[in-house]
Amino acid sequence: MTKRKFGLAMSLVLAAGTMLAACGSDNKDNAGEKPATGDSGEKGGFSLAMVTDVGGIDDKSFNQSAWKGVKEFGEDQGWEKGTGGYDYLQSTGPEDYTTNLNNLARRDFNLIYGVGFLMEDAIEDIAAQQKDTQFSIIDGEVDAPNVASILFKEQEGGYLAGVAAGLMTKSDKVGFIGGMDNPVIERFEAGFLEGVKAVKSEIKVDSKYVGAFDKAELGKAEAGRMYSSGVDIIFHAAGGTGNGVFSEAKERKQADKDAYVWVIGVDSDQYEEGKVGDDNVTLTSMLKRVDVAVKDIADLSMNGNFPGGETKVYGLQDDGLGLADSRGAIPQDVLDQIDEYAQKIANGEIEVPEFVEKKK
Repeated sequence: MTKRKFGLAMSLVLAAGTMLAACGSDNKDNAGEKPATGDSGEKGGFSLAMVTDVGGIDDKSFNQSAWKGVKEFGEDQGWEKGTGGYDYLQSTGPEDYTTNLNNLARRDFNLIYGVGFLMEDAIEDIAAQQKDTQFSIIDGEVDAPNVASILFKEQEGGYLAGVAAGLMTKSDKVGFIGGMDNPVIERFEAGFLEGVKAVKSEIKVDSKYVGAFDKAELGKAEAGRMYSSGVDIIFHAAGGTGNGVFSEAKERKQADKDAYVWVIGVDSDQYEEGKVGDDNVTLTSMLKRVDVAVKDIADLSMNGNFPGGETKVYGLQDDGLGLADSRGAIPQDVLDQIDEYAQKIANGEIEVPEFVEKKK
């Protein structure tokens, strides 16, 4: 593999594989390949939509990144938001998943995304009923001919976040705050722990799951406990709950301009979330390029190559993960070291574990 730069700016450039084709569906009638229908007409007879989880479309994280992919794909085709083009429905709770998915299917969207593993059961049920509609589950797996499953190697991105935290901590105490305890978030944690350990095994990592993705107050309380204990950098993988981590860090920065408190964001670039006047508490963000995956599946589907019944996994090598530009918060010598680790992961020299080794 030719050596590439995988540094913090890496993730700002989309993989060439996500270039959007201009041709439409070939209208095959096999399972999982829906004939072109809907109101698109001259736009190729293809349309796509998504259902958010409880985090919402503006969670500055996972759902927002998915919507970015849907919106950009639609706009690149010249489509408009709405039936026959691209759209989304917001879920306020798990009880909305099935209804929202069914409503979009009845509006004849060709490809419908469900965001988050919590939507697995709902997609499995609706996909069985709406066999001519294509579905895609993000961060989950559903075994059905008209469902494409999307997973990420979160452990690889978490590893880079751990390297960054390990190289930048002054107290040798860093923290991890997860939302719900599930395999996806555990991959974030496992990678983070390994990345920190690779830098300096003596660094203490305080890990905590708060049990929700939409409770900012829980994230704030846990961050307060960690910072008060001496932790100076917290990596969160908690969706909207992570907003509370930022709130706590910003309050401490406002109270003491010299306070060394940082947050590593997740999924999307959360630099804006960390602004405190002229300062910023966002060290970097671990980007999970959901937008890249969304556009990749949409491109395949529109061109008659929908990977129904398959699971596609995106990692560092696919530009599916990375770290955001730190805007100068991380010095160049540290960026170079992160680059080296990223290159080794992409080349297979470092294999990052998916699960946290349980203490006996």
